[in-house]
Amino acid sequence: MFRTSETASKMGNAMRGVIAFIPSERCQRFLVGDLKEMPLDRTLDLSTRQLRRLPVTACVFDELVKLYLSDNNLSSLPTELQGLKKLQLLALDFNCFEELPAAVCRLPQLSILYLGNNRLYRLPRELGELKELNTLWLETNCFTVFPEVVCQLSNLKTLHLGYNQIQSLPRELSGLEELRSIWLAGNQLAEFPPVLLEMQLLAVIDVDRNRIRRFPCLSHMQGLKLVIYDHNPCFNAPVVGEGVRRVGRWADSSDDEQEDGGSKAVSETTAEVTEAHAEEEHNM
Repeated sequence: MFRTSETASKMGNAMRGVIAFIPSERCQRFLVGDLKEMPLDRTLDLSTRQLRRLPVTACVFDELVKLYLSDNNLSSLPTELQGLKKLQLLALDFNCFEELPAAVCRLPQLSILYLGNNRLYRLPRELGELKELNTLWLETNCFTVFPEVVCQLSNLKTLHLGYNQIQSLPRELSGLEELRSIWLAGNQLAEFPPVLLEMQLLAVIDVDRNRIRRFPCLSHMQGLKLVIYDHNPCFNAPVVGEGVRRVGRWADSSDDEQEDGGSKAVSETTAEVTEAHAEEEHNM
């Protein structure tokens, strides 16, 4: 019975994959359903439909607050998307975007934007017009340079930029006075970014899986609650204030110079913290 259900599911996905190439309205209705009425919760979820283009009919609900388009084959969006003036959450993660569609930058109420697991290597300067944006996910893309337009997002509180190829952070980042969490795991940072030392209200700093050999003292950072620095070729652990949790080598040692404690990294804790944070924001 299980194999029969699994086979049917695979056949259904294969059929959707073929139909996705056919532009007729009938085929599009098969992929997205019959979009005639505004969802009562003002949320439209079109994730995992193998969409290669977003039907314009999905953009007619001008009261829409949340739009999920995750895990499709999208590389562009219709200009009609900018008509969703009340949209607060847009999920475009796990798609094929190389450029951020201009329509996204014309959503004045947008506060949460998921762009992870795409092919982005830069962001348009128009992104800076999203003054309500407070959560931005850019992990697992193709950035080799920090996208400086992010420094114009004055209301940004959470920034995910893990698993790119970034080597440094700009000084202008310190202007983001509302930023509380920055996630930079899996990049190419050779040193702890000096600009972060100026941002004393940061609560979470994740620099796991970089190339940092020495950590500065972080005890002056008044808002710090968690620093993740595991999987770096470091010779010391960051010194932190009382009550700050550290995840990495020597994190459980009272003497940062003691090396015979070996690796005290808590990988499960790191994954748990990251997943809980992601789940909390995705369910808003």
